Amino acid sequence: MKIDWKIKAFVAALVVAGAAYGGYRYYTEQQAAQQAASVETVQVARRDMKAVVSATGTITPVDSVEVSPKITARITSVLVKENDEVKAGQVVATLDGTDYEAKMNKAQYEVTNTRSKYNRISYLYSIGAKSQEELEDAKFNYDTAQSNLVSAESDVNNTIITAPMDGVVVGIPQTVGSMAVQGNNSPTVIMRIADLSSKQILAKVDETDIGSVKVGQEATFTVDSYSGKTFRARVSKISQTDTGNTWNINSSSSTSSTSANSSASVIYYYVTLDVEDPENLLLPAMTARVDITTASRSEVLSVPLSTLKTDSNGSYVVLVQPDGTQENRYVETGIYDDEYVEILSGLEEGDMISSSYTAKKSSSADSSKNGRGGPPPHM
Repeated sequence: MKIDWKIKAFVAALVVAGAAYGGYRYYTEQQAAQQAASVETVQVARRDMKAVVSATGTITPVDSVEVSPKITARITSVLVKENDEVKAGQVVATLDGTDYEAKMNKAQYEVTNTRSKYNRISYLYSIGAKSQEELEDAKFNYDTAQSNLVSAESDVNNTIITAPMDGVVVGIPQTVGSMAVQGNNSPTVIMRIADLSSKQILAKVDETDIGSVKVGQEATFTVDSYSGKTFRARVSKISQTDTGNTWNINSSSSTSSTSANSSASVIYYYVTLDVEDPENLLLPAMTARVDITTASRSEVLSVPLSTLKTDSNGSYVVLVQPDGTQENRYVETGIYDDEYVEILSGLEEGDMISSSYTAKKSSSADSSKNGRGGPPPHM
């Protein structure tokens, strides 16, 4: 009888243990299922990616010129108007040449007079009636008169203003009666001529992006005048100095620029892009919003930028296993676009990663270090 009681007790204990184990398994599976269900996930997938640097610039003609006078005189005629096409050498304006013609006539008289004197003294010198010094003085006066005549003739010729290049008159020329002033610093601009068949963009690129911009890269851009239309361009030149020339500490003109740029904490570099405009729609001074393609990849592993986190060990994502467990998986990244980042290693296609963030409770050690409940999580 005692043996039967012990056997029954043992069997009962086994039943209770089995039931407890089964209940525990069920409970843990349910918890895992609930945890997995509560985590938002995305799948690691392949897609085409493109890295882009954005910038703003201004449409300008590749070739343009300001037509200014070589002499100071009043404008007597303007033979072209805005938007007229002109050819190199075409007369586009004239200046009042009255004073310059008078000077030329006087110079011509001086040449005639000094030539006669030189010829007479040269003859007298040949027969011993004049000295070598007198001959040299006569020759000097004659040469000076000839030089003055050439200068006077040039001034008269400069009253005729011609187009220095083929192109289009851009903007309204000066009006008849205006004074055209010569000068090296601020001469009068009678008109502007530009070749509108070839245009470019002068864009400002931030120093954080300039390292990825290379000559030959393709770009697209838009302008406000043609909403919804995209134009194409190509990088043709990258400036080797910033827009404010702040590196040149020896330049007095850069001192104020250096202070201004330092306070703004932003350095820009000019990037020139050649523009494709077969329909001739673009006009000088239009604002172009440019996207330069700095890298392009086809069918690469990628994850949303929002799922990528960083800490002192590098970049990682939260990998979600089929049973709901999670682990931090460190990854090597490639190019970025506005929404995704390329994954070079650390994940496989089809892996599920967390797309939601759960704040981690800070430990007492963290709280003591930070004083405000621990440092913020690295995103």
